[in-house]
Amino acid sequence: MQLATFSYLGREQVGLVTQDHTRIVPLNQLLGIDAPATMIELIEQWKDLGPRLQAVSVSPDTGLPVVDVGLVAPIPHPRRNIICLGKNYRDHVAEAVALGGLTSGIPAAPVYFSKMVDRVRGSTESVPVHTGVTSMLDYEAELAVIIGRAGHDIDPGSVHEYIFGYSILNDITARDLQKSHDQWFKGKSLDGTCAMGPVIVTADEIAYPPALDIGCSVNGESRQKAVTSDLIFGITEIVSDFSRGLTLMPGDIISTGTPAGVGMGFRPFRWLKPGDVVECRIEGIGTLRNTIE
Repeated sequence: MQLATFSYLGREQVGLVTQDHTRIVPLNQLLGIDAPATMIELIEQWKDLGPRLQAVSVSPDTGLPVVDVGLVAPIPHPRRNIICLGKNYRDHVAEAVALGGLTSGIPAAPVYFSKMVDRVRGSTESVPVHTGVTSMLDYEAELAVIIGRAGHDIDPGSVHEYIFGYSILNDITARDLQKSHDQWFKGKSLDGTCAMGPVIVTADEIAYPPALDIGCSVNGESRQKAVTSDLIFGITEIVSDFSRGLTLMPGDIISTGTPAGVGMGFRPFRWLKPGDVVECRIEGIGTLRNTIE
């Protein structure tokens, strides 16, 4: 099923998106007044609530038209920093060398970094260009994995049992800040430079491991195109490896890396500017669309 967080009449709430993607049904309409208020609460209670939601019969006129609500990020306020993978598509490794100061070659182990977010931007929400702070704002379309239950030292064969679902994440990056510091934290963490959505698709809807078309366009021009099965380190290895000695929690977000075609990979570079419309697409999940302001 597809789940979203949306804003309606000044209130943010969680809802079920209908199969035709035209309507969204608030959880309290499906589960009553005790329905979870946030996506993280729903994930934490999924063992009990998931079967109830799957058993619900939704009529065509139930809920609200999607066009009448504001879709925000499925998890607007992550409980912890977003876990990200760098250099996880071979073709992106090659173009990353263009920045200088970054090590080249296929990594021998997953390259992890943390993305701190003030508030994750949702589909159709704008992203600040941060004039005066960066002149090299870039886009990165990525498959996001949402953890469904707590786990550490997770066995590779059990990884799929810990996954709640999948979404699209745009790991917007200030390349000049990324380059000028010895680590990537600041260049990845400017306010408003993380977008996610439009929905979370639960894991039962997508064959494991996901082999989905992924792409990104800017102002209608195709920039990135790949398949998520091209990951150097797949989801099984990422989750199992990262959880060694470290507990993953329900609602944790792991962004699995971006393919080639980012702005720094072109000559001349193609940095984002005010007015640009960035669309990140993943097969079976939808399109995350944001305007740079």
